[in-house]
Amino acid sequence: MTKFTAVKSTLALAAILALGACSLTPNYQRPDAPVATDWPQAPVAAASAADAAAVQATELPWSTYFPDARLQGLIRKSLENNRDLRVAVLNIEQVRAQYQVTRADQLPTLNASITGTRQPSTIAPYPVTTVAQGGVTITAFELDLFGRLRALSAAASAQLFATEEARKSAHISLVAAVANTYYAIWADRWQLALAEQTLQARQGSMKLQQLKFDNGVLNELDLRSTQSVLEAARISRAQAQRQLAQDTNALNLLLGETAPADLLPPAPVLPTASAMEDPQAVSALVRDALWPGLSELPVGLPSEALLKRPDIAQAEQQLISANANIGAARANMFPRISLTASAGVVSDSLSGLFSDGRSAWSFSPGVVLPIFDMGRNIALVDSAKVKRDIAVAQYEKALQSAFREVADALVARSSFADQAQAQQNQTDAEAARLRLATLRYSSGVASQLDLLDAQRSLFASQQALISAQLARQQAHITLYKALGGGWTPPPEQQSSVR
Repeated sequence: MTKFTAVKSTLALAAILALGACSLTPNYQRPDAPVATDWPQAPVAAASAADAAAVQATELPWSTYFPDARLQGLIRKSLENNRDLRVAVLNIEQVRAQYQVTRADQLPTLNASITGTRQPSTIAPYPVTTVAQGGVTITAFELDLFGRLRALSAAASAQLFATEEARKSAHISLVAAVANTYYAIWADRWQLALAEQTLQARQGSMKLQQLKFDNGVLNELDLRSTQSVLEAARISRAQAQRQLAQDTNALNLLLGETAPADLLPPAPVLPTASAMEDPQAVSALVRDALWPGLSELPVGLPSEALLKRPDIAQAEQQLISANANIGAARANMFPRISLTASAGVVSDSLSGLFSDGRSAWSFSPGVVLPIFDMGRNIALVDSAKVKRDIAVAQYEKALQSAFREVADALVARSSFADQAQAQQNQTDAEAARLRLATLRYSSGVASQLDLLDAQRSLFASQQALISAQLARQQAHITLYKALGGGWTPPPEQQSSVR
């Protein structure tokens, strides 16, 4: 080899190594958030100094946000037994194993092998010869000069992180679902107790009206009106029983087992039927005895709150993975260098392989350079870029969807609080109206139809009051979830740092 040829070879090798040192993967930049800089109709208190110092939803554990010990017990059981969450955890293990497979391609694979060949010679008198060889081999190890394997490994790593974020999302959704169902069962029990108490009161009234009708004191119109409100109470009781059973079934599914009776909401204790006509007693029905209030949450700015949600982090990791796949696709357009090598001993017989065998080795590099492939590699690069653009759109949509969820939850928290208060005031007014209608009916000033209408209105208002308080409570839970609250690492991960 001449000096000029040696210089050319050295420069060519240096150029290849320099090109290989340059990454073919585009530099990743997080897309700008396509959402407003502030929440629509955001409360002024959200930007106050007090809220700035308050604990954010993502930093507030569910065990702190939900003070009810029964609910905490149910959430713990769901985190242990829920099958959807279990699948999310197993998905992490499956993707982690696949990542290890992809990462292993960056290092050579060593195999121990023993081979033997016995065949006649091609030269007369054609004796039968035996060749036995044993040692270690490296088969088709790719030198990752252009970063193809590194890009594939980076893409797999991002997919692993995305799966971990998906597990967090499943965890948060499960906590919120259990809390919502728990309070729904609580409301169902109150609705059922209210319907049963109303039914008992109307059955007593029906007996009295039937007695009056049988003695000719009451006309049939008033009797049928009393019967109508009685059957309406039966309908409400059947509806409450059905809803309670369905919500209990939903809770059992979330828990992955039958909910223990001691962890279900406590049985309601209603005032007596006569006391229910007192506005103060009706106010205490929900305000004091139904369920504890949940704390207010500061929301901060969208750019801070949304990026802490695990579903947003999952979408971003999928975008990072798609971006890395572009580098792998580009690397396919450059030479691919692979090495096959072996080292060991060779002998004329298998029995003498490790006793008097001779050392043997082989080294077989190979280079494959794409020349003509009908545009396949270019199409693969174009496809990878389109997938990256799709991932960008999905990331932006995830941000927009999250922005809407938080905005809707803020509006719901404020409006349901106002609605519950207005419903409370209406219930107080209906209770006062029934008390006055009862006095007027007893003194003969008002008709029985006026009394029955007041009874129906109070019962409907009491039902609506329970529903409004449930909606108010669930609005707080929805906001807690929308802000990314509810995730707590499992015990085995709390002391480890990713």
